[in-house]
Amino acid sequence: MRTRFTEAFGVEHPIVQGGMMWVGRAELVAAVAESGALGFLTALTQPTPEDLVKEIARTRELTDKPFGVNLTILPSITPPPYAEYRQAIIESGIKIVETAGSNPVDHLPHLKDAGVKVVHKCTSVRHALKAERVGVDAVSIDGFECAGHPGEDDVPGLVLIPAATRQLQIPVIASGGIADARGLVAALALGADGINMGTRFMCTVESPVAHAVKEQIVANTERDTRLIFRTLHNTARVAANSISAEVVEIESRGAEFGDIAHLVAGARGRKVFEDGDLEAGIWTAGQSQGLIDDIPTVAELVDRMVTEAESIIEDRLRGFVGQGVRA
Repeated sequence: MRTRFTEAFGVEHPIVQGGMMWVGRAELVAAVAESGALGFLTALTQPTPEDLVKEIARTRELTDKPFGVNLTILPSITPPPYAEYRQAIIESGIKIVETAGSNPVDHLPHLKDAGVKVVHKCTSVRHALKAERVGVDAVSIDGFECAGHPGEDDVPGLVLIPAATRQLQIPVIASGGIADARGLVAALALGADGINMGTRFMCTVESPVAHAVKEQIVANTERDTRLIFRTLHNTARVAANSISAEVVEIESRGAEFGDIAHLVAGARGRKVFEDGDLEAGIWTAGQSQGLIDDIPTVAELVDRMVTEAESIIEDRLRGFVGQGVRA
């Protein structure tokens, strides 16, 4: 399967494992790279830029295939040293960066001068067009189904992907609600050049999250997520548990962030992933968990997706034209 994305970014398959806080670590990213897909380390999962340099080196010990680093730029009272993380990425020789959150325009000159290709994550066509104008090489566009922050427009992928691809000139990666070959084929049919998966890759053998989290993803349906921070206009999709239910309930009474900060602290979410305590805090999961019913290795997952996608295209879809519908 060759697309503009695979050609431009030097990977075998049009499949991306995007950056995920506490999840995008060396073991998973290297396994994704070895499978022929594109994986991203999550820069801010590492406590310092120096730790990121070590994690990049550790990934290179596990694979010699291309991988990238995610740098999520968010407003903060005490922001991380983004410039130092960026410099660590550049000095480590990374050639693909995924940016997310705020406009990456301040980082692009530094990355471009170092020969780095940039994929920017967006949740709307207007933001994707702006990213294209400022010079990113591709966009990953998140439909409303996605885990994490789906934006405030509530547009699902079936509408958002073709709305984006009909206007953008650069490659588009479809994200949100995709977990299998059917999603891959659908995204390509809608005009995308590849797909991004988070929840599906989180539920693999090499994923560094606790096994209890993976088992819960398998057990959950597409209905087992909650939208929090809606009243704060910073919507996030997370797994349904007692903590996310409490956040939603507090918000329904009219809340400020300070009223829920103790429930949504990042350290609590990290405890879920590392200790397997599913009620320790909020943790991200997309509606695609309703399509996940096993915990394969990354290699098994990617091979299965590509093989089944080719079968869908060559056998099932071809049967709808020319010779008529097959049984």
